[in-house]
Amino acid sequence: MAQVSFSPPFTTPADVASQLRSSGFAVLSPAAVAEWVGCELSALLALNSDWAALPPDEFLKDGGRYRRRRHACFVLQDGQMQQVPHRAHWQPVEYNALHGGMERWFAPMEPATVALPVWRQILAALASVSDAVFAVPQAPVPWFVEAHQFRIDTTDGIGRPTPEGAHRDGVDLVAVFLVGREGVKGGETRVFEAAGPSGQRFTLTEPWSLLLLDDARMIHESTPIQPLAAGGYRDTLVVTCRRDSFQGADVVGLAPSGA
Repeated sequence: MAQVSFSPPFTTPADVASQLRSSGFAVLSPAAVAEWVGCELSALLALNSDWAALPPDEFLKDGGRYRRRRHACFVLQDGQMQQVPHRAHWQPVEYNALHGGMERWFAPMEPATVALPVWRQILAALASVSDAVFAVPQAPVPWFVEAHQFRIDTTDGIGRPTPEGAHRDGVDLVAVFLVGREGVKGGETRVFEAAGPSGQRFTLTEPWSLLLLDDARMIHESTPIQPLAAGGYRDTLVVTCRRDSFQGADVVGLAPSGA
């Protein structure tokens, strides 16, 4: 059976906030992402090599070997970015039935990546749209930001971008940047209303295209990928913004000794 692929419903940088308010999600093309972030597209593409050396995810409970990742946490307020000491990623089982309720100590992002001006620009753009869509007017709040670099490969014949299935993340804003994909089929993005019947499906194929989600309103997933050529993979950058605190702030602490 031929694989059907639907084009993303791209919006413009000027309409990102209004699109998030009206539909619960927004999708930007790579050129629009660069304009929205305030950088050249080449600056975003220069980050791509960082995904080639991601270490394995040691916490996959389905027994797979298809996921590699790094993780880092930040606090953003009033245009300022502060990276916090390395900490575990934690989600309750209500949001992640497969991996919820456990401390997952992923390898930290490379300091050289975090130090790049374009990295600050990416997080500043996400904090700005979070202010516009979720914050109380005239009362800016700190945004607790978690960043995840993912590589899903087809070493075992199939790779699962969202092994937990369709889900919410327990945050305010979810940003999914497609960093790149090579030698694979599948990886369709699906977004659904959490409290309604509507949904859309489309496939992100262009490096540095972006899906933004109002996490309270939308459920999302990406379908498995399969190889079209040896060494196939799909790279993403997932960044979440949350008010009040990091998820699990009362459960996890700083990196254990030796991390």
